[in-house]
Amino acid sequence: MAAYDPNNIFGKILRGEMPSLKVFEDDAAFAFMDIMPRADGHTLVIPKAPCRNLLDIKPADLSALMPRVQHVGQAVFKAMKADGLTLQQFNEQAGGQVVFHLHFHLLPRWAGVQLRPPGQMADRALLEQQAEKIRAALA
Repeated sequence: MAAYDPNNIFGKILRGEMPSLKVFEDDAAFAFMDIMPRADGHTLVIPKAPCRNLLDIKPADLSALMPRVQHVGQAVFKAMKADGLTLQQFNEQAGGQVVFHLHFHLLPRWAGVQLRPPGQMADRALLEQQAEKIRAALA
């Protein structure tokens, strides 16, 4: 497995070098809207700890991260009035990972509604509305 590269896009987001629509931040985690959402309200949660994926994160950092994933997931579920929630996490290229900074996808789901195909950019105004709903549910 390759070493962690701090210049990945999520590392740049954490350092404020790239924009994002933040919904949550504390000392261990940062959560923001996915700009190519597969569902309305698709949110990403990343650790502030530098790690490539689940295979190299320090156990203490993972232990701190998971309650934040749950907390943001509960807010996404509530804010989007979802029927369910899909949690996805990919490791290494063969496992489907594209950005090599550990991240968890929170995808709200509704009965009878399929996920959109990957790779379609979202309307920024719509993402901002969804982010505001999620931030309100976190308050």
